[in-house]
Amino acid sequence: MAFKTLDDLTDIAGKRVLVRVDLNVPMDGGKVSDTTRIERVLPTIRELSDKKAKVILLAHFGRPKGARVAGMSLGPVALAVAGLLGRPVVFADDCIGQAAKDAVDVMVDGDVLLLENTRFHAGEEKNDPDFAKALAANGDIYVNDAFSAAHRAHGSTEGIARLLPAYAGRTMQAELEALGSALGNPVRPVLAVVGGAKVSSKIDLLENLVAKVDMLVIGGGMANTFLAAQGTDVGKSLCEHDLAETAKRIMTAADKAGCEIVLPADAVVAREFKAGADNETVSLDAIPADSMILDVGAASIETVKTKIDAAKTLVWNGPLGAFEIAPFDTATVAAAKHAAANTKAGKLNSVAGGGDTVAALNHAGAADDFSYVSTAGGAFLEWLEGKELPGVKALEA
Repeated sequence: MAFKTLDDLTDIAGKRVLVRVDLNVPMDGGKVSDTTRIERVLPTIRELSDKKAKVILLAHFGRPKGARVAGMSLGPVALAVAGLLGRPVVFADDCIGQAAKDAVDVMVDGDVLLLENTRFHAGEEKNDPDFAKALAANGDIYVNDAFSAAHRAHGSTEGIARLLPAYAGRTMQAELEALGSALGNPVRPVLAVVGGAKVSSKIDLLENLVAKVDMLVIGGGMANTFLAAQGTDVGKSLCEHDLAETAKRIMTAADKAGCEIVLPADAVVAREFKAGADNETVSLDAIPADSMILDVGAASIETVKTKIDAAKTLVWNGPLGAFEIAPFDTATVAAAKHAAANTKAGKLNSVAGGGDTVAALNHAGAADDFSYVSTAGGAFLEWLEGKELPGVKALEA
């Protein structure tokens, strides 16, 4: 898709720029406990401010469902943004109406203003045209830098983009370019690694990927459902036996599309799900009836590494095992480090995303060496599923 970026914005000194950002950050004791999302949008805020625009931030926080909820105010977040930005951030206690207008009217060139939670108004999630107009009244230009909210057709993500000249911020731009390089127009062969607990939550994703990638590694609890569909007795492992036909359908589609599905060749099993539990590596035909699969074994790890070596592009979503507890993080860590090493060596374009995925790559110490790691969660998954994202569609030039 073609979209305008900050590179297309010239002579913006004095212009009111409404910037949609994602400040839905975790809090602990009234303070931001993880600043990752704030750090992601700082380049856009700083660039616009340095160009003497009046930077007006729009964001949501939590799920107040159209009501003003004191514990979901962005006031405390404004302090965190100011601290990381290294310059003042004024806070207004509403995103529309007189309070917002008054705060905008006193801004001078280069100022940064954060407006209150957009979801305090029911019109936000309903994408009400009047609400979008009320937001747009305080701006001359709209910049969307919140890919993580782009799968929502809300007033501040989609409605407003129809009313003002719309541009992608630096984070949005980086995300769209990374995703485009991974599935839009990738260098082949393309490998997808998809893990996690349940097939039921990723049916659309798997069906889309088998039509687009050359190799698909399936891990985590999801792999058990595929193994069971092939006749493997997976013991007490997490498994959606009722989705056997779905798994078979996906495997048939992959075969027709020329996509190789890679399932575990061996398994690390234990009789209890806890850190340090007694475990053993067994072949797939020797899984004890009273045990559960919690990771893949050495043979499977080597196969995944081989597939990574064969690939030029990697898309990763989900862990290969129960990475949260040792020693069942072994396969995820080994594969992540191998992908990171290939990326660092210039052999691989690696794009990853999804909550568990980010945590797993950070756990492996591999995230920094991936080409791009998305923190977008739901939007990243919907993009993997091949769905149109309203907030992105609205930016099309």
